[in-house]
Amino acid sequence: MDAGSLIWLFFIFSMLQPIFSRKLLDGARTRLIAKIENQRGSRVILLAHRQETMSLLGFPLMKYIDINDSEEVLRAIDMTDPEVPVDLVLHTPGGLVLAATQIARAIHKHPGKVTVFVPHYAMSGGTLIALAADQIIMSPHAVLGPVDPQLGQYPAASILRVVAQKSVDEIDDQTLILADQAEKAIAQVRSTAQELLKDKCNPDRADELAAMLSEGRWTHDHAITFDDAKEFGLCVSDDMPEEFMKLMTLYPQPVRHQSTVEYLPIPKHGGDSHTARR
Repeated sequence: MDAGSLIWLFFIFSMLQPIFSRKLLDGARTRLIAKIENQRGSRVILLAHRQETMSLLGFPLMKYIDINDSEEVLRAIDMTDPEVPVDLVLHTPGGLVLAATQIARAIHKHPGKVTVFVPHYAMSGGTLIALAADQIIMSPHAVLGPVDPQLGQYPAASILRVVAQKSVDEIDDQTLILADQAEKAIAQVRSTAQELLKDKCNPDRADELAAMLSEGRWTHDHAITFDDAKEFGLCVSDDMPEEFMKLMTLYPQPVRHQSTVEYLPIPKHGGDSHTARR
């Protein structure tokens, strides 16, 4: 075989290799999901977002909860017998309030037990969905986040605070319109949170939690840890099954040219002679 043929074979293999790798990964995910469903007698649904890198321009594009996600999750719930438990795995920075609210209400109304698993993080709209579950299971270092709405690049609560500090004559019409929308957005999210929490705690506590999470008390990326969630009175557990952590490894971040994290992928115990890193 001449050098030209070898070069062509190399290029063909390089083009097909990602396809084969994706098929193998898809198969591994399907088998593990089926195994978990058989073990727990449940319907497993994953809502996992990764930061994608656009191949031509090379800039990151963060995925988030959108209408397509809500349609898919609602379809999965509709295909599930009402009495079958649902295990929903969340790994998301949040997203559209409408889409998150649709998912939250669907799992809230599901007659069977709904458990939300948070291996790493479920922020913003992800937290709103988690509030709808009968139980939230977080890994020891996983976090939730506030559900305060954002209007474009600005937090709704911050818009209201700025407007409150000025007289009407000092505020332009666009800002006044944003303030009106911000007030409505906060009220709507608070009402949704109250709806999701009212059957999990007494009405006064549900109102207090809904207000605390939606009023903009913290920055939008504030980390609510397991201990925080437990202190708030949410139904949380840190008993994360190993299978769910393993499942997240089958949803890898798209490969970058240079890995920023490295380690030897083997368990590390005291007395081992080698040194792991990453």
